Amino acid sequence: MRILFDQGTPVPLRTALAGHHVETAYERGWATLQNGDLLNGGEQNGFDLLITTDQSLKYQQNLPVRRIAIIVLKSANWRLIQMKIDEIRDACSAIDEGGYVEIEI
Repeated sequence: MRILFDQGTPVPLRTALAGHHVETAYERGWATLQNGDLLNGGEQNGFDLLITTDQSLKYQQNLPVRRIAIIVLKSANWRLIQMKIDEIRDACSAIDEGGYVEIEI
């Protein structure tokens, strides 16, 4: 699975998602893209999943028309995210195209 991290997603999470191809918005040169443009770029470049900490995304975007799946981490605190690694991995494995999951951190 090709996974895109937005700006707020802690990069160390990448190591917990072994077996997936993970890139960050920063690495792609997309650090300044707003949500709609980031989602468009992800879809156009073959990403399957966006992992974000932007909890308002579902209110700002028309998600039902999206192919890219979205996982929202409800905190950007790496120490707290580490306690939810298994839940995040499971969500990555189970999410369908265009799916949306929020993970309470």
